[in-house]
Amino acid sequence: MDSIAFHPEAAAEFEEALCWYSERSEQAAKGFDEAVSNALRQIEQAPEHWPLIDRRHRLKFLEKRFPYHIIYRVDDDLLTVIAVAHHRRRPRYWQGRQ
Repeated sequence: MDSIAFHPEAAAEFEEALCWYSERSEQAAKGFDEAVSNALRQIEQAPEHWPLIDRRHRLKFLEKRFPYHIIYRVDDDLLTVIAVAHHRRRPRYWQGRQ
């Protein structure tokens, strides 16, 4: 992969979750940030590895202690994170994002 981009709403979701963890524990916030970074590294190394959830998008779960998953798509050499979604909130709310 040449680059990773975040949809603006996905970036906001990541920041919101990071703030939520920071308010509770700096250690938890650091762990969440590292879990997202690790997941992105894994996706970057093998973007086709994780399951398709529709024609264009794939899903990668974070570590078990964080109830989030990353929804992304690959267009040519650009990996775009469409959502940093909580497991139990509004399923498929991100579908209208381009």
